[in-house]
Amino acid sequence: MDSLVSTEWLAQHLGEPDLVVVDCSWFMPASGRSGGDEYLAAHIPGARFLDIDEVADKTNPAPHSLPGAAEFSAAMERLGIGRDDRIVLYDNSPTRTAARGWFMFRHFGADQVAILDGGFQKWTGEGRSTESGEPEPRRASFNAVQRDEIVTKEQLLAGTALPWVDARGKGRFEGSEADPRPGVAAGHAPGARNLPFGSLYREDGTFKSIAELKQLFAEAGVDPAQPFVASCGSGVTANSLIFAAHLIGNDDTRLYDGSWSEWGADRATPKILGPA
Repeated sequence: MDSLVSTEWLAQHLGEPDLVVVDCSWFMPASGRSGGDEYLAAHIPGARFLDIDEVADKTNPAPHSLPGAAEFSAAMERLGIGRDDRIVLYDNSPTRTAARGWFMFRHFGADQVAILDGGFQKWTGEGRSTESGEPEPRRASFNAVQRDEIVTKEQLLAGTALPWVDARGKGRFEGSEADPRPGVAAGHAPGARNLPFGSLYREDGTFKSIAELKQLFAEAGVDPAQPFVASCGSGVTANSLIFAAHLIGNDDTRLYDGSWSEWGADRATPKILGPA
C-alpha cells in the first residue's frame, strides 16, 4: 500500500479484513465544528474515529500532546485498530488533520499507514457512499513502540543543527496576526523558516506533485531531502510538512510537538517579528 492512496483505490479495497479506515477530523476550537459529531453524522463506511484531543497526554498543558505508548495502544485497541493493519486515514478539515493521524500511527510503530488523497471532501464530491453512527466492534492488538522523532523545547533552546520549519500561515509567523490562543505571543523563533502547510495542497485537498513540493521547500530555503524540525501552532499542521518530506523520500525529520502553543506561551523563549 502506498503512503498516499486515491479515492478510487480505497473504494476498490474497502471492506477487506485487514484494512481499517480512520477519520481524523479535528477543527480549531473557534470554528464551532466537532470532528466527532460530524463523524457520527456521516463517514466512510466502516471508518473509526480518532479524536486527537482525547488520545493525548492530558497532563501536558500544550494541546493534544502525544500520549505514551501504553495509552496509545489501549486507545487503538478500544477503537479496533491493530498495529499490523493497513490503516487509511482521512479528514474533512481545513487543517488537513489526517497528516497528524498518519504521524501518530507511524510514531507508535504502525508500518502500513496511508492518507486518503483529497479526504472526505473528495470522497463525497464523487458521490461515494457514507454511513452514520458508531462502527461495528472489531478486535485488535496494537503493542505500540515509540520512534525517536520528537524534539522538545529544551532541546531547541539548547541548540540544534537542524533547520526549523514553521507550518503556520505567513501572518501568524511574522506576527501581523495575533495567535488564536490566549496568552501566546506573536511571531516566530529565531532562525525558523516559514512554509505554510496549506501551500502543499491543491484546492480539492489533494497533495501537489513531488516536483511542486520540492519547489515549495526550496522557496522556503529548506532542503526537503535533509533532516529538519517541523512545528506549527499546536503540533498538528506541521505533520503535513513531515508527510510531504516522506513523499519526497525523506523520513529523517523531527516534530516539535509542543510547537508555538508552548514556545509562544513561555515568556523566556526568544521570539522574532517580521519575515524570516
